[in-house]
Amino acid sequence: MIFRSPWPDIEIPDQSLSDFVFANSVRLAGEIAFIDGSSGRTMTHGQIHEGAQRVASALVRRGLRKGDVFAILLPNGPEYPLAFHGVAMAGGVVMTASPLSAAEGLAIQLEDSRARFLLTAPALLDMALKAAVSTRVEEVFVLGEAEGATPFAELLAGDAAPVSVDIDPALDLVALPYSSGTTGRAKGVMLTHRNLVAMLSQYESLSSDAEVAGDCSLGVVPFFHAYGLVVFLNRTLRRGERCVTMPRFDLEQFLQLIERYRVTTLYLVPPIVLALARHPLVANYDLSSVTLVNSGAAPLGDALQQAASDRLRAPVQQGYGMTEATVGVTGRKRTGDPIKPGSVGRLLPNVQARIVDVTTGADLGPGERGELLVRGPNVMHGYLGNAQATHATIDADGWLHTGDVALIDDEGHLFIVDRLKELIKVNAYQVAPAQLEAMLLSHPAVADAAVIGIPNEESGEVPKAFVVKRTEIGADELMAYVAQRVAPYARIRSVEFIDAIPKSAAGKILRRALRERAQTA
Repeated sequence: MIFRSPWPDIEIPDQSLSDFVFANSVRLAGEIAFIDGSSGRTMTHGQIHEGAQRVASALVRRGLRKGDVFAILLPNGPEYPLAFHGVAMAGGVVMTASPLSAAEGLAIQLEDSRARFLLTAPALLDMALKAAVSTRVEEVFVLGEAEGATPFAELLAGDAAPVSVDIDPALDLVALPYSSGTTGRAKGVMLTHRNLVAMLSQYESLSSDAEVAGDCSLGVVPFFHAYGLVVFLNRTLRRGERCVTMPRFDLEQFLQLIERYRVTTLYLVPPIVLALARHPLVANYDLSSVTLVNSGAAPLGDALQQAASDRLRAPVQQGYGMTEATVGVTGRKRTGDPIKPGSVGRLLPNVQARIVDVTTGADLGPGERGELLVRGPNVMHGYLGNAQATHATIDADGWLHTGDVALIDDEGHLFIVDRLKELIKVNAYQVAPAQLEAMLLSHPAVADAAVIGIPNEESGEVPKAFVVKRTEIGADELMAYVAQRVAPYARIRSVEFIDAIPKSAAGKILRRALRERAQTA
């Protein structure tokens, strides 16, 4: 059967993302949009809009054409929306890259996306320049000034004359975040203007302007991630809210900023919810301004959800989605919509879902567990340059196969109960076991290796390696070897030496056997 949202479908505006997001820019021009939590520096909605127009004009003069890719490698900050919408207004596509990337991984994304331009911060410039070598990147921009790059300020120095670009919202891309999807190496997720306009409209329908008036969020989830891109960067501009940005998470500063700016809404990941529920430092700050906490990107246990709610005296809800769905699949009305513990909410307007038997593919009914399939205007256009992966993820009828095992109860509440896919989800980051296994196998002391995710209270999951030794080596040495070559979140956290990796007759690693072994241990 097909499950549908309890809320009626909404009309999706046929607009470019920037036109939609800045629809209220004249009325909001003097209102603060972004506050740099580190310095207190502010930018108004009007300054963001005008600055983005200046960036767009400058990029067109530099030769950026419709469909060209501009990579942004920045921590969260007020300049991010300037750059993002400057590119979008000029008809470009923004490839959002993680500031935690290693040069090798960034280089792969730059080449795969065919990025022509790259914007970064001074602290990341050396790594960015190293990654850009032998790619199609023609010019590197940097915030402030640094040798080897063009100051971003040059893009803001010209006029703010609107750029005229013919955008087809349904076909033209605007964002290209990278995701490992359900399996394998990271792939560019092609998000169109319509995908993002739909996503913002779907969320917007769940709350009135009066309910969000005066809202202030704390932008700690990275803007390069679809979660941060939608909830902080674009929702803030669309709805006239304020967002205090954090370049990196620090608990004490996080608490200070909530107290100082009277933050009302917190969009978080489970490790931060855990800290709010249990860390003694929380008691030293006035967090009474918080009226809503949303946890996403990884599952949150019922007990932790309730503990955080009790301590903050505010509702703590969960959401579910994936980059391939422009981040969101479920939601909850801002008021008058009770939270069901463990549920990730109900299907957003315009979203349909099916629960299918993982073996036969037959449709299942309420309360039955199976793979979750979703369909809606927020489902991605596909994976960049990878038709095979696209067809493996989105079927001929438009159903996105999530790889997650779920159930939907009689009231329409969705529960994520297991995972089909092999990916390890560390906070909001996806880690592909095959990449870590390849890294381990590159060490001369390793004969064979397999990596699985094991439960972790703070991160949801963390990578654990099972290794067959060729010559003598210690676990710490192997973990350090991998840590030097991957982003911090992808580090292997434990190693178990075994005699042989369990495999099928076809040579496929039997990860279930390894998970059972880890659970027994």
